[in-house]
Amino acid sequence: MIEKQPSCDDVSEPELMPVDEARHRLFAALKPTARVESVGLSKAFGRVLAADVVSTMDVPGQNNSAMDGYAINASSIPSSDEATLALVGTAWAGTPFDNDVGTGQAVRIFTGGIMPAGTDTVVIQEHVRDDGEHIVIDSDAVAGKNVRQAGEDIECGQSILHKGRKLEASDVGVIASLGITTVEVYKPLKVAFFTTGDELRSLSEHTPGDSLPQGMLFDSNRHTLACLLQNEGVEAIDMGIVRDNEKDTRAALQRAAEVADVVVTSGGVSAGDADFVTRVFHEMGSVKFWKLAMRPGRPLAFGKVGDAAFFGLPGNPVAVMVTYLQFVKPAIRLLSGMDDIEPLTLSAVSESKLRKSPGRIEFQRGVMRVDTDGTLKVASTGKQGAGRLSSMSQANCLIVIDAQVDGVQPGDTVGVQPFHGLLN
Repeated sequence: MIEKQPSCDDVSEPELMPVDEARHRLFAALKPTARVESVGLSKAFGRVLAADVVSTMDVPGQNNSAMDGYAINASSIPSSDEATLALVGTAWAGTPFDNDVGTGQAVRIFTGGIMPAGTDTVVIQEHVRDDGEHIVIDSDAVAGKNVRQAGEDIECGQSILHKGRKLEASDVGVIASLGITTVEVYKPLKVAFFTTGDELRSLSEHTPGDSLPQGMLFDSNRHTLACLLQNEGVEAIDMGIVRDNEKDTRAALQRAAEVADVVVTSGGVSAGDADFVTRVFHEMGSVKFWKLAMRPGRPLAFGKVGDAAFFGLPGNPVAVMVTYLQFVKPAIRLLSGMDDIEPLTLSAVSESKLRKSPGRIEFQRGVMRVDTDGTLKVASTGKQGAGRLSSMSQANCLIVIDAQVDGVQPGDTVGVQPFHGLLN
């Protein structure tokens, strides 16, 4: 009788580590970088703040008009019927009206124009009769309306952006509005990556039009990882393909750990005779976890090789992406100094019957949409094999099914992780 060993086909393996426990070990083992540099605002987009950005001014700096219209004092608004006000000047954006404005007077003002002394209300031009020397307003005018107050957006001394924030386009605009030209950010991490396998053919070695030798595969995982790393703003070091032997694997892992903060590999982390990454990592590194109760991605190795964090990802293309998104990306973000590191998970109603056995958390590929009644719904992309990379291309989210769940029926609630924000 054959004595069967634990494998990916098993519904449940007692020795598999739950994903929550693996995440706890992952974050406990990592510390954010302390390497900081000052960069000009033109290079700040996508970088992670190493210090709070504190405003040295009010925004707006003075009370100003939110609309084109007429600046008046609220005391000029009639309690009923209409009032005629003398038009005494104009306040342009960038060119203030310098005199005081009294009751019974008005100043023509344009959006962004500073409110003249004595005024506190703007009546929009559509609600005014203007004969050139006078205007007529009625009792519908509202005191204090259409005025932006000094400091209502940002106050002097306010921390507007906090340490650990990855700067978006709007953030850079806010910083520029304060006249700040440089910010303190963390230096980018260095991430070395390589794929393993005698069966892999690099695109650089292939002549278009030639047939691929039998049994060989194009190396897609390295290109996938390069794009995923590019989104994180790291310095990615592509170390190519490492062939299936212990000597080359050991040399590649040693070299990667010497030049990078993080090392990511694909393939060779199962328990087979040709899985040299597993063998070398267990000899060279400190192992935090290896086999996880998740699908796809059961053989996922994490630990340290020297000072570098090491992630040994599976070889199947979908498993590479899923494990990267669930573990490598949050780790890189933590190490980069970011405070927002976990993927966003929403609740959605399944439109598909999803096959699953209890025992492992599953990440299936789906297409989510908002129904006409506002309900977030998700449907499967179809067959969920870990080698079906096209299923990731067809999807716009991952469907997250808890470990204890025994299949999903249409109408059941599941978790979804949108690719928008997860992949970019």
